[in-house]
Amino acid sequence: MKREVLSVVLLTGLLMWQCSGTESDVSLKSSLDKGISRVNRAASVISKTKGYELMTVSDMTKSGDGYSDSINLEQIAGVYDFTPETYECWHFSMPLWKFSKTGDSDVLIMNMPQKLVTHPRYLFNPDPEEAAAENDFTVTATKYHYWYSFLNRFDYMLDAGFTLKGEDIGSLEVASSGESYAGKSYTSKYSFTDDYSFEVAFTRGDTSVSSMALVEGDELLMGEENFFVHSGFRTFERKYVLTIGDVQIVRMSGVDSIEVYLDGVLQKNAAAFITDEGDEEGSVCRHRDLELTFDDGTTAKLSELMGPSLEILKELSGPMREMYFARRIIDHLAMSVYYRQR
Repeated sequence: MKREVLSVVLLTGLLMWQCSGTESDVSLKSSLDKGISRVNRAASVISKTKGYELMTVSDMTKSGDGYSDSINLEQIAGVYDFTPETYECWHFSMPLWKFSKTGDSDVLIMNMPQKLVTHPRYLFNPDPEEAAAENDFTVTATKYHYWYSFLNRFDYMLDAGFTLKGEDIGSLEVASSGESYAGKSYTSKYSFTDDYSFEVAFTRGDTSVSSMALVEGDELLMGEENFFVHSGFRTFERKYVLTIGDVQIVRMSGVDSIEVYLDGVLQKNAAAFITDEGDEEGSVCRHRDLELTFDDGTTAKLSELMGPSLEILKELSGPMREMYFARRIIDHLAMSVYYRQR
């Protein structure tokens, strides 16, 4: 997966509204309502998918991190089936389940009961009903690279698709690397089966950029970008951009007002006010809310307009930023194969 995918999507959306006409016959309020309606519909569809359940699993017990190692796809490629036995060995206090190799492949294919991924506590604690469980969940990883060392040095890549009872339920792409905490970067994208995808990304350097995007096909439904600069031990937000449909809200340091655009046209009579509940990174998927004042003088808060959809995106954004599913489930499964071969 290209790490620039999210930036390209956001840039495409930016160019589209910049290339729009200089005048618009559509009111800011109706355009925002239309954009939010599409976001709400997408969030509702996504929240009912099995992919959403995978990305937001909450009963994580522990992680396989804490030591250095290097694993490539070539070392673990093949077809593996979960066998109903208790874990057979420990590696750095990490239990490893037994998967039997049942075929050769250039990719990693692992068949297992779905509860091992929807209820990850069973990866670490045996369940007496395992013997009757069906291997109805399949992970197919076409790319996998795991390299971690001490002092925050790492390089990681995963492209994997998932099926449940033979039915496609989406795919996950992750890329992350860093020479130190200051050089950390990552992208994490889940493609759902209804033509929707959700992606988060972060790059840390002299200027850090954090972003997220909700996309339908190739069309950006909602996007957010934060640009930060670092001075000593303090961090300052230099620029913030929120895009919902044809509406874009921009705040830049050194500019007194928050600018509101419709189809690339500055709305001189519109206003926006941003509130942050804490010192966390400013994001509508975390602690940020926006209040807009329209041409007719009425106001509306983004949190009220989006309602449950904002909570759905928050629930999805956090685990994907932390790469919970990839790091705590897929890595654990890959290690279960890798260490048994050594």
